[in-house]
Amino acid sequence: MTSGTTDNRIRLGYQIPNFTYPDPLHGVRGPDSDIFPSVLAQAREAQDSGFDTVFVMDHFFQLPGIGAFDEPMLEAYTALGALATGTSSIKLSTLVSGNTYRNPALLAKAVTTLDAVSGGRAVLGIGAGWFEREHDAMGYEFGTFTDRFAKLSEALTIIEPMLRGGRPEVDGEYYSCRGAFASPLVRTDLPIMLGGAGEKKTFALAARYADHINMNCSPDEIPRKLDALAARCEEAGRDRSTLETSLLGFVMMDEDGDVARAMVGEYLRKLGTDPATLDDETFARATARMFVGTPDDVAEQIQTRVLDRGLDGIVFNMVANGHVPGMVRLAGETLAPLFR
Repeated sequence: MTSGTTDNRIRLGYQIPNFTYPDPLHGVRGPDSDIFPSVLAQAREAQDSGFDTVFVMDHFFQLPGIGAFDEPMLEAYTALGALATGTSSIKLSTLVSGNTYRNPALLAKAVTTLDAVSGGRAVLGIGAGWFEREHDAMGYEFGTFTDRFAKLSEALTIIEPMLRGGRPEVDGEYYSCRGAFASPLVRTDLPIMLGGAGEKKTFALAARYADHINMNCSPDEIPRKLDALAARCEEAGRDRSTLETSLLGFVMMDEDGDVARAMVGEYLRKLGTDPATLDDETFARATARMFVGTPDDVAEQIQTRVLDRGLDGIVFNMVANGHVPGMVRLAGETLAPLFR
């Protein structure tokens, strides 16, 4: 049974990966009690300005590419459940759920519950997991790269049938279930999105199971990635045009382009890199997934570097100033026309 009311496409997504928000009066980290109100405000701005999906990360500690390990991090599905009650139309997802963090049948229950709570607005984002320090801290087995992808492949044999109304019977190497099912189930077309850019394992799983693949790669790599994705779809007997695609990026935007460009240096210095010491090639690699400048600058870059290269959409965060009231709205109002 499907709701028939939700457009499953992901064209313009807003990711919230950072919960360290400065106190506007003192310029230091604000109280933890202010974190979720800011997250909700960003989600509402995204909803009202043309974004189709809001994403949170499925991590327990901050990532080294964004901030310090001990910075605040919300648990993903608790946060998404709260966002479901504070929004009305925008889709909600993780980017992406680490398969290693939950039993697959439990993950299927979590996302179908989110779908019920939100009125059919959930997307299952899933990946193999990669952050070893986080696994160690939380007591989750990390294993090898091969182990994690074998687990993800096996998990999808449980999760995908449960999302479609089935009751899988699996006795696998890593997981088992005996007729597990998801109820309530408000629809049987809840989208599955895989995250990653691996041309063999990730793309092969996407071709078999996913509605959408979100790639974390340099825009210059997009043509090659799409060729590899087409090959995996052909191997799986799938029409490549039925698998949607997007890029994960960073937006540094301000009405003043110089302010936006200064954000890049501030961001790199926060991560321990002085941009003044980088040669042109190294700086280009460090900023490859950034779209920087005025709203019009960013729109032109996304059009030429992402959409014109063949991807269907983009998901991005605004780690420098997304928490500032009005910035997400500005981004949405500027970029949504690219997808109309």
